[in-house]
Amino acid sequence: MNKYRTHNCSELRDTDIGKTIILSGWLHRKRDHGNLLFIDLRDHFGITQCVIENNNRFFELLEKLKPESVLKISGKVIKRIKENENLEIETGKIEVSIHNLEVLSFSNELPMPVFGEQDYPEDLRLKYRFLDLRRDEMHKNIILRSNVISFIRSEMLKLGFLEFQTPILTSSSPEGARDFLVPSRLNPGKFYALPQAPQQFKQLIMVSGFDKYFQIAPCFRDEDARADRSPGEFYQLDLEMSFVEQEDVFDVVEKLMIKLFKNFSKKKILNDKFPRIPFNEAIQKYGTDKPDLRNPLIINDITSIFLRSDVSFDIFKKLVKSGAKVKSIITKNTKKQPRSFFDKIDKWAKEQGASGLAYFTIEKDNKIIGKGPVGKFFSEDSLKEIMKICNASIGDSIFLSCGTEEEVRSILSLARNKIADELNLIDKESFAFCWIIDYPMFELDKKTNKIKFSHNPFSMPQGEIEKLNFKNPLNIKAYQYDIVCNGVELSSGAIRNHIPELMYKLFAIAGYNKDVVKNKFSGMINALSYGAPPHGGIAPGIDRIVMLLANKKNIREVTLFPMNQNAQDLMMQAPSEIDKDQLKEIGININLKKKD
Repeated sequence: MNKYRTHNCSELRDTDIGKTIILSGWLHRKRDHGNLLFIDLRDHFGITQCVIENNNRFFELLEKLKPESVLKISGKVIKRIKENENLEIETGKIEVSIHNLEVLSFSNELPMPVFGEQDYPEDLRLKYRFLDLRRDEMHKNIILRSNVISFIRSEMLKLGFLEFQTPILTSSSPEGARDFLVPSRLNPGKFYALPQAPQQFKQLIMVSGFDKYFQIAPCFRDEDARADRSPGEFYQLDLEMSFVEQEDVFDVVEKLMIKLFKNFSKKKILNDKFPRIPFNEAIQKYGTDKPDLRNPLIINDITSIFLRSDVSFDIFKKLVKSGAKVKSIITKNTKKQPRSFFDKIDKWAKEQGASGLAYFTIEKDNKIIGKGPVGKFFSEDSLKEIMKICNASIGDSIFLSCGTEEEVRSILSLARNKIADELNLIDKESFAFCWIIDYPMFELDKKTNKIKFSHNPFSMPQGEIEKLNFKNPLNIKAYQYDIVCNGVELSSGAIRNHIPELMYKLFAIAGYNKDVVKNKFSGMINALSYGAPPHGGIAPGIDRIVMLLANKKNIREVTLFPMNQNAQDLMMQAPSEIDKDQLKEIGININLKKKD
């Protein structure tokens, strides 16, 4: 028999009444009733209430013990009186009368309580993460994460995928985010890089003749933190398949996501067949390639309205003549909303750095009019045209933004979500997946005005290779795709370019000559030169999937030991300074410039 317990702290029921048992766990909380002392004993599985009388020799010890001390308790299971039953916990109909007590570990005064789910400063939570993880909600989040990963692994094996592990120490890549570099002791002056993703290796697995691969892969990127992105490392379901087209990848991932989300959430999935939205359409309709399809609001371009002679909104007209765009969001049947609602949205837009959002409501008396601060600037005919373009009706309201394409898109993308939240338009009990497809192969770098890859440099361009117009590379689309759920990008993927000569041409457009490509991607290019199958894949983010399933807005709530926003591990005090002898051994001198 295990000397620490006969049962765990969620096992005992009224069928166990009269039994002598042993429990071990943490002192969760205690309630002193004078002659009786009640304690909640907690372990990984749950909570059991225990009671001790003041004539018990362990009463005084237990009375003085600090919360989170670790105890071994032996005693008899007794029935709780009816009015003291707690049906919110599984052991709520019984309690344990304590006969013997052993303190296995004493706790110091807690820097933050474990009992309860109050909010605490993030730095405090991360410094004492081992305490934070004892809290019920956090504990459940991490268990959910483990179960999700186990489920995914099981499903992938059922689908005929083989699990392989790719190297952690690899070469630096000129594309993507910043690498984490690792100096090589045996090769002085040279560095490994931690993989931003197993991109090249998983393609090499396909070239090696394996048909379907996956792994729960750790990835490392030296990026700034966001709510949905860790600053150092993250995990993804990395998968790749041979002899496939885009729809083959979609079919596997859609089925997996539907089973996964239905298994771990009671929320409904809005579409079993995920909508396919071209990148350009997503940008025009939603202002982003990460649209939340639970939100019904759509962005419409009404720039042409301001070329009409019967529109007297001179500020916007002058800007339009200078090349500005005017776009709008229609809110349905909002004429009864108070003026304060519209002013609040306008004020919010200014707080985001925009010049505000003009607005008016479409109403009808003897004729159609625009009611609101700028409604008077539009004739009845111009309002009818707006209604036609935006599919608006009498009683609807319109928010307007004028500026450069990027400025307008940026503020209206945010405004869609802000307005929808204010009007309670988003169904919080649903998941809305979609595919964003047809990404441009290249884009213009705004800082350098040079052409660069917009997504994944190893992607296959769309169209017949012989007919690709390399002189107009910004018009080339790629077989690249993202999967988005509730406005969160879960992953990116692509059908890969498996033709070396085509890869040289594409990299040349982005400024990499043949020698650079051979040097930076020698393993990949060399392998593709010996017969490579058409292949493709994707890599859904584990952290973001669990974040959605746990209904959390911050990825750190579903990560065991995350860093803070400054990429610091406050618990382990990393990054830290390195001993001079260690630095000497790997041939590195640190010469930090003094701050002025």
